[in-house]
Amino acid sequence: MNAVTEPNDQKEPELPGMVETADDTERPSITDVHGTVARFEMAYSPKVGERRAFGPPLRHTVPSYIFLVAALAFAAVVAIAYAGSSNSPLFVWVVEGDRHRQVGAQPLAWFLSFCAIGTVLRAHLRGVIVSQDGVELRTMLPMGLPKVRKLMWAQIDRIVLDEQGVMLELWNGEYERLPAVKDHDGLTRTLEATAALRKKTITRLSKIAS
Repeated sequence: MNAVTEPNDQKEPELPGMVETADDTERPSITDVHGTVARFEMAYSPKVGERRAFGPPLRHTVPSYIFLVAALAFAAVVAIAYAGSSNSPLFVWVVEGDRHRQVGAQPLAWFLSFCAIGTVLRAHLRGVIVSQDGVELRTMLPMGLPKVRKLMWAQIDRIVLDEQGVMLELWNGEYERLPAVKDHDGLTRTLEATAALRKKTITRLSKIAS
């Protein structure tokens, strides 16, 4: 990967594709070279207390919705069985069969429905929140417990962008990769605009031409 690292506060670039130099003068950013900083700032100028949330991609939420549909379908079958005729096979299988079960169909249907709803809500807890104060990362631990980490802008030295996602280089030299979000382009634009206002360095990683 080729890394091009430049700050975001030069208004008039000297040369397209100019890379970082060793002096202390202001240098053009990648977004300045391509003439996109003004568009970012017009599209998003963070206000005090404003938060922009970016939810998880579809692949992270589809399994929870499948579980919800299955749970609701089971609950509907149980409701139809209890409301139907006592001579129907469904009534015999569900209602009369509950006499020999440790857990009845109705309590099980309620339990599965509540679990499915909780799974959908938990899936939507993932993502990234960008505010004027910092960046908030919401992920899931292996046991399914939510994990929230908030990084203030003072802790962030650099934003690294590539085709796969976004990484934050912290003040102590550590790197924190942001979780995948549905609107990756929107997250990138928001981070670039906010980083420009905060005078943070942005590094774009591009593939080496083969």
